[in-house]
Amino acid sequence: MSSLEITTPRTSPAAIDTPTLPLHDAREPDRREVISLVAISFVVFVSAVSAARNYASVIDNFGDSRGYMSFAAAIRHWNFTGVVIKQFWGLPYAMAAFSKLTFASDRTALLALSFIPSAIAVLLVHRLWGGWVAGYFAILNFDWMQRSCLGGSEPLFVCLLLGSFVCARKQNWLLASLLASFATVVRPLGIFALVGIGLTLLWKRDFRKFAAATAIGLLVGTLYSLPLAIHFGGPMATVNSYHSSEWESGWLFGFPFYAIIKGSLLYPAPWTNLALSFGWIFLVVAAVVVMLTSAQFRSYCRNHPVETVFLVPYLWCLFAYNYPHWARGTFPRLAIPILPFVFFALSPWLPKNHRVLWSLAVVSPFLAAGSVLGIAHVVQTIKGLL
Repeated sequence: MSSLEITTPRTSPAAIDTPTLPLHDAREPDRREVISLVAISFVVFVSAVSAARNYASVIDNFGDSRGYMSFAAAIRHWNFTGVVIKQFWGLPYAMAAFSKLTFASDRTALLALSFIPSAIAVLLVHRLWGGWVAGYFAILNFDWMQRSCLGGSEPLFVCLLLGSFVCARKQNWLLASLLASFATVVRPLGIFALVGIGLTLLWKRDFRKFAAATAIGLLVGTLYSLPLAIHFGGPMATVNSYHSSEWESGWLFGFPFYAIIKGSLLYPAPWTNLALSFGWIFLVVAAVVVMLTSAQFRSYCRNHPVETVFLVPYLWCLFAYNYPHWARGTFPRLAIPILPFVFFALSPWLPKNHRVLWSLAVVSPFLAAGSVLGIAHVVQTIKGLL
């Protein structure tokens, strides 16, 4: 074996990479407890939204849900008349396949491909980084909760991405490449995972598997692009749909923090919104500082190069997103795929207490539901119940 070859440790990465500092509670959450936290948080969120409004109408009017459902319907009927390209089509393709197999409605398919991948993603976080990271990832981010329970591409993307990481740690490179390729057609920044797999295989001088992994990526990309080329005039139609005249200097990414600061100054927002956004910004910045200074995290990066190659450019894109109107407000949502890394880096400072986790599993989804409904509407509903 080459001295440069990277091997996967036999012991749990959470056990060898996490700094050995005193814990508040020695018993780490197991998979059963983590999935129970997910289930409770889903029940609280859905119950809170349903108590205030019709749940189906909230789904239809949330985020990009309506667009995903219209894309899925167009794919099922293979009729793209009147379809306006806006998002990547990985999720609508999965929704169309689910509907065909189960005869479920597009809304049901959207929910199934949000609830189920979200729960699987949390289990994958548990496998990759341990129970405490998985617990806080599952319940702390409002945007993750909302897109898990109301529909969004993030749960499917994160599920596929983390599945790719698990396969890479097992050195199952072909399946890792396939999952990373599927993740890329759901959210384009999944390309960094594919690059990580390719660079790792080149570093290992495994040119045969590098060629196979590259072929898988090209095949998935070609199959995804062909319908776009035929029906929308070009294979890059979804990429081109991301262009906006509001990007600074016409570039999607610019100088880190520039658009965040400019957007905060130009576009007023409620103090609660500002506190939430900047809370996540400061948390991620703190984690980056730890990543750069921690010997344990550097050891983790050496042991898991695919994850590192994904993390570094994703962090740059996150802070350099060049859309002042959205850079700050969407930061907590855009940060979702790298939050396991953030919590892992900050694990010595996370409250390792099961009562804290279970309390958050009730409070956090309730607040996430209130964020969707609007504080004024929530207050009015509570008054009506009283």
